[in-house]
Amino acid sequence: MLSKHNSIQRDQVEMIALDQLVPENHLVRKMEAAIDLSFIYDLVEETYSAVGRPSIDPVILIKLTFIQYTFGIRSMRQTIEELKTNMAYRWFLGYGFYDRVPHFSTFGKNYERRFKDTDLFEQIFYRILKTAAEKNLISAEHVFIDSTHVKASANKRKFEKKVVRKETRAYQEQLQEEINQDREDHGKKPFPPDKFEKEDTKEIKESTTDPESGYYVKDERTKQFAYSFHAASDRKGFVLGNMVTPGNTHDSVILEPLVEQVMDIVGKPDAVAADAAYKTPAITKYLIENEMTPALPYTRPRTKEGFFRKHEYVYDEYYDCYICPSGEILNYSTTTKEGYREYKSSKHICANCPFLSQCTESKDHQKVVTRHIWQEYLEEADHLRHHKEVKTIYAKRKETIERVFADAKEKHGMRWTTLRGLKKLSMQAMLTFAAMNLKKMANWIWKGPEMA
Repeated sequence: MLSKHNSIQRDQVEMIALDQLVPENHLVRKMEAAIDLSFIYDLVEETYSAVGRPSIDPVILIKLTFIQYTFGIRSMRQTIEELKTNMAYRWFLGYGFYDRVPHFSTFGKNYERRFKDTDLFEQIFYRILKTAAEKNLISAEHVFIDSTHVKASANKRKFEKKVVRKETRAYQEQLQEEINQDREDHGKKPFPPDKFEKEDTKEIKESTTDPESGYYVKDERTKQFAYSFHAASDRKGFVLGNMVTPGNTHDSVILEPLVEQVMDIVGKPDAVAADAAYKTPAITKYLIENEMTPALPYTRPRTKEGFFRKHEYVYDEYYDCYICPSGEILNYSTTTKEGYREYKSSKHICANCPFLSQCTESKDHQKVVTRHIWQEYLEEADHLRHHKEVKTIYAKRKETIERVFADAKEKHGMRWTTLRGLKKLSMQAMLTFAAMNLKKMANWIWKGPEMA
């Protein structure tokens, strides 16, 4: 039988509590039960004046951002619009039916005036992580590291070309010392300090809209200004540390400070897993010397098609030389200021070699093989790659850090940003990952209402 609903019921007056409108298993109830955010008052107390008009509750300001990043709302403006009609969000903030919601610019103004140069967001991130650790939810013996690019709020066609100085790597001083020691061991003169101090420059594209972003090129179709969000997670998917850099910063530069951040928060991991971008002599040296197992992937040789691959040139550690596929010796020649030893073949022997066309295209028929002074650490990482437990650790990447970034982009609004500047993007990263950790913790410890 066809029936019609009486629309007059929409005008019916009801007597009901806001708490009755929020489902018992709604995520906001789980988040509210998971952690007491009143610790924020102590963190921001010094940024407020003792006299004057009463401010908006700082806990409400932070909860607003948690609503935005937890539920993947595009902006604070839209979050406030959602708050006007969403009873669950009102319940989470402690608002009643008729409480006036704040203006969407309120958080931005408080950020500029109070929170901008503080460590508030880091402290919130750490407190949530600490709470999860106290509940035995963190498992940090294996750490997984990666990064993702977040599209900047900047037009890719509006830029200026600038020549800037290349950044000095954290390990540069140690590398320089070992380069000179290696040269002396081989009877070469050490490089003078000014040889290293010579300014290396590069030309970059700097956005006129957001100068702190970096021009990122992935392929012919993906060229844009972006930021890199770097993160480390445990095997359960909790984010243990994060950093934000311009999009043109190489991943390998950030691993060491990110691991140091994790060690400060939860302690030293037994193993660190990362993708091929992190497979460098400096990183493997850092991990192995600090007694952390590197879980890194196999990398394909980048040799030109039809030529011998580098592994076909055998290194003789005792005599410090290379042996080519035809059995000839490539002797040590020099150590460059970049840290690579050069091993060169004999020109007159190579000129008559039947494998010359597979060996080198050099006009003087001389083959040069390079070897980094820290190459043995890279070779040890390659050796460890075959161990069953290391294979198992590396295989977990797709379930941990890659899952973290997939969820962050699909569910928590991290695919692009409306904010500009490293400080604001660092705030977004901290709050997004804090919200994700809180969401995971809240779901895991939730016991739900007891049945009558």
